[in-house]
Amino acid sequence: MIVKSRCESVTRYIIPAVRGLIAKSLVEEYGFSQSNVAKMLGITQAAVSYYVSSKRGSKISKKLEDDKKVMDMIKAMAKKIAETKDLEKVNLNLCDVCKILDNYVGF
Repeated sequence: MIVKSRCESVTRYIIPAVRGLIAKSLVEEYGFSQSNVAKMLGITQAAVSYYVSSKRGSKISKKLEDDKKVMDMIKAMAKKIAETKDLEKVNLNLCDVCKILDNYVGF
């Protein structure tokens, strides 16, 4: 049996799902192109396409979408990114999202 820390699981599963929901919000709600979102989030345009079309991370994303607190935080992060001119000053506090996910078994 391999013991993994909570942060390893979060890094592998939760952060990509959160990133995907942020990407989807930036494309669908704020009208950014997939290319611009990719540059903002430091990922590829193809990854953004997969997130927007729910081909990547959709299982966990659906769980996150059902949690109002999590979605409020994700919406706030997307808004912060959309409204900020200097993206280097944007601090996405993903630890806050992680803290409220304690009720999810396996995360």
